[in-house]
Amino acid sequence: MAQKPSIPKGTRDFSPIEMVKRNYIFDTIKDVFRLYGFQPIETPAMENLSTLMGKYGEEGDKLLFKILNSGDFVSKVSDEVYAEKDSVKLTPEISEKGLRYDLTVPFARFVVQYRNDITFPFKRYQIQPVWRADRPQKGRYREFYQCDVDVIGSNSLLNEMELVQIIDDVFERLKINTVVKINNRKILAGIAEIIGENERIIDITVAIDKLEKIGLEKVNRELSEKGVSDEAIQKLQPILALEGSSAEKITQLENVLAASEIGIKGVEEIKTLFGYLEQLDLQTEVELDLTLARGLNYYTGAIFEVKAKDVAIGSICGGGRYDDLTGIFGLPDVSGVGVSFGAERIFDVLTQLDLFPHESLETTKVMFVNFGEKEEAYCLPVLAQLRKSSINAEIFPENAKMKKQMNYANKKDIPYVVLAGESEMNEGKFTLKNMESGGQKSVTAEELIKILS
Repeated sequence: MAQKPSIPKGTRDFSPIEMVKRNYIFDTIKDVFRLYGFQPIETPAMENLSTLMGKYGEEGDKLLFKILNSGDFVSKVSDEVYAEKDSVKLTPEISEKGLRYDLTVPFARFVVQYRNDITFPFKRYQIQPVWRADRPQKGRYREFYQCDVDVIGSNSLLNEMELVQIIDDVFERLKINTVVKINNRKILAGIAEIIGENERIIDITVAIDKLEKIGLEKVNRELSEKGVSDEAIQKLQPILALEGSSAEKITQLENVLAASEIGIKGVEEIKTLFGYLEQLDLQTEVELDLTLARGLNYYTGAIFEVKAKDVAIGSICGGGRYDDLTGIFGLPDVSGVGVSFGAERIFDVLTQLDLFPHESLETTKVMFVNFGEKEEAYCLPVLAQLRKSSINAEIFPENAKMKKQMNYANKKDIPYVVLAGESEMNEGKFTLKNMESGGQKSVTAEELIKILS
């Protein structure tokens, strides 16, 4: 019995139509990255496990896809290790490599490995798939693409400003209405310090990050369950209740965090960044959101999150400033900042809002109907001219029935069909048919190229 074809759970095949749409997203993002001086790099699908392990926490390590060593790897494992049935001890014996979990750690490895060859500040973008041994569910896959853009080796807040500009440019081109939420890790550290709970900054920020979803009462309850004192929770309330424009919130924070050196440093950074942004003609909405607390294990300054305003979906882009990402590979104190665009969610937003362009540069624009050998010889030189003029064109490969050829054109959404039979050849012309309207007219080769250009 023949094997039923299938793919692993959490992975996907993409049809030509889907690939055209995905490439529209990737090409749009890449075009904007290049405008700002960012250059592409690629890293291998697999990295040494020593590069990946321990960088994502205990849970992250469990989600790494490990690759079995080549050859008879089992024979090299001692009986003692087998007898223990401990996967943590067994893994290094049978696997030295793993599929990359994200693009950030490979990027840090790349920077350190080639630090003598690259120019700092180093502006790179990277669009490649990553793999996670997660439980597949709606919107969560085991293989998916990340679109990262980072600048490393510079502390300047101009970099943060440019990232907001990049976000604005990308989503303006994609016609998605967005809001960019910005916070600063130092402000969150200052808040924890002011309320007397320095040691619980992670617990506090994880809880307030849920404010929009679960409400203030449940946030306070979670803080209490995490061991935050009632006094500290009370001190936190006026901070969570700050209202007004971003500028007004910044002014209020200057007073609230006056006694915290790190908090005031964060406020100064936010004030500078918003000062830059006010000079720009941004289409996207930008706001200071004190409940934004993503990536606190590695972000040290600005934090970004982008949401689509017209679709109920999670963040479609996010990132922040990190001060010591390369330190794990022996190159300390190299600051960087970057954001990652979520291609899968952007695809869903464009689909829901019907924003994909109906015409694409990747699809065939015109097809020549094949009436036979003489007609082929008449059409082929013009077909070549169309392609030289950067017009996507094809000829049906067989002298099949007209119905079959027209069905082919319809199924591929080819907007124009060229017919050249005996009468057209006698006149030195072609009949151009518009597949949408059904209208057709007689044209010369030169007119055909002009119409389709």
